[in-house]
Order: sequence, then structure tokens, then C-alpha cells
Amino acid sequence: MSHAPVIARTIPALHRAYNDLKKRNATIALVPTMGALHDGHVSLVRLAQKRAKRVVVSVFVNPEQFAPHEDFASYPRTWKADLAKLRDEGVDLVWNPDVTTMYPDGFATRITPEGPATAGLEDRFRPHFFGGVATVVAKLFTQVRPDYAIFGEKDYQQLKVIARMARDLDLGVKIVGAPVVRERDGLAMSSRNIYLSGDERRAAPVLFRAMKDAAKRIRGGESFDAALHASARSITQAGFNLDYLEARHTETLAPISNLSAGPARMLVAARIGTTRLIDNIKI
Repeated sequence: MSHAPVIARTIPALHRAYNDLKKRNATIALVPTMGALHDGHVSLVRLAQKRAKRVVVSVFVNPEQFAPHEDFASYPRTWKADLAKLRDEGVDLVWNPDVTTMYPDGFATRITPEGPATAGLEDRFRPHFFGGVATVVAKLFTQVRPDYAIFGEKDYQQLKVIARMARDLDLGVKIVGAPVVRERDGLAMSSRNIYLSGDERRAAPVLFRAMKDAAKRIRGGESFDAALHASARSITQAGFNLDYLEARHTETLAPISNLSAGPARMLVAARIGTTRLIDNIKI
């Protein structure tokens, strides 16, 4: 049966709620979000419930991961609908701090990740991004002190950055990746999909189809370069401005040119209209 989650908006309130959740040594899983929740987020919550006895969901639109020209002010905020979803899923605690709680006056400490954060994918186009992500996620980990943290594989480079940070800094949390959740036509679910016009939404599944086609060609023996080039052409012909379509090592995100070099992941980022979409698949 669903129940209303506890909502904490201050650090003292969070600590009181945490102490209640930890009674009888209950394990805790954290699902960090920026709100505007969809079925992909719900899948993360359900995976968290399989991993731990208690589930905490954070809802915080982090200004530190938006560049000045990006959509922080207009990023969708749907608090009432989000809370209804979390209540229906039986979430135990919602951590909903404001900006001044997360970044109080005089805040001066930030994390600058390397390794997967400097792989030349998202960081090439959003150089500010992973520093903002790493800093806020490290804060969430120290605030909530979870045993597990669940992140979607749609933001694949982000997942690898966070996993590396958690290991390197001995943060004591196990990072769990959850499979991409897709619409029926293959488009990866994203809070930013609401920005798409009708025509753009109809074109958007080309990203997934083009990746699947390239992966099939590669598994059939075609070279990485030839397969990626053909799929890149399909993406641009559909009206996208392509930032990248690349094959990388699944764990290190280093460039990879053939399947004998290790497990491979294909990653894409492209803009259509004013909306930037990312996606990835296993090759």
C-alpha cells in the first residue's frame, strides 16, 4: 500500500528522518533526481526498492550543472505531480532542499572529476557539467548516507563519472546503473522531451534507430568508422545537428575501434530545434 513520504527540506529535518529510517539497521537506497519525474524515474525507484529496505528520492534542480546559456530557469518543475508519483510508489523520504541549503553563502568547495569526466563526450560540449554533477552528488551522498545510489544508464558518462568518484573518494555507497527506459517508438525517456514540437518528436526516434543500425552493422563485421558514418548521416538527414556519435569502451569510455578491444558502448548527442537529446546502447 502506498503512503505519503516524509518530506525534508532542511539538513536538521533530513537528519531526523534519516535516523528514523535507520532504525533496526535498515538499508537505504538513494535515487537522485531533478524532478519532472517520468516512468524512467519510476523504474529507478522500483530498482531501489529491490536493493534496499528504505528508499530516499532527492528532488533538486542543481544550478551548478547548467551553463549560463542553458535551460536552468525554464527546466520543468512539476512538484505536485512528482510527489504524487513518489507517494504511489511508496517512497519513504523525499529530500527537497533549496539552493541556499545546498550552496549556502560562502560555499567554496567543488569537485573537479577527471577520468571518465574528461573522455571527450559530454565534457567537450558542456565543460562545466561534470564538476557540477560531482559536487552535488557528493553532497547528496554525505547528507543522505545511502548504502546504494541508483542512476539511469541514459546518462551513461555521468554514471561512470559518479561510480569513479564514489570509488576514488571511498564514499561507502554502491552505485547501481539502471537500463534506459524508452517510449514505444524507442525514444529514451527524458524530462526534456516535453520541449519537442510535434514534428521534432516524430523525428526524435531516429537517434535510437540509427544506433541500432550501426551496432548491427558492426556486429556483422563492418568497420566502426563506416557504420558510424552511415548512421551519422541518417541522424543529420532527419533534421538533427549532431554533436557526437561514437563508440567507446564500456568501462573506461576510451575510444575503441573494434570489438576485440573490449566491450563497447555507442553514445550519441544531438540537437533538434532547441532540444538536446542524448542516448546510448551496448554494441
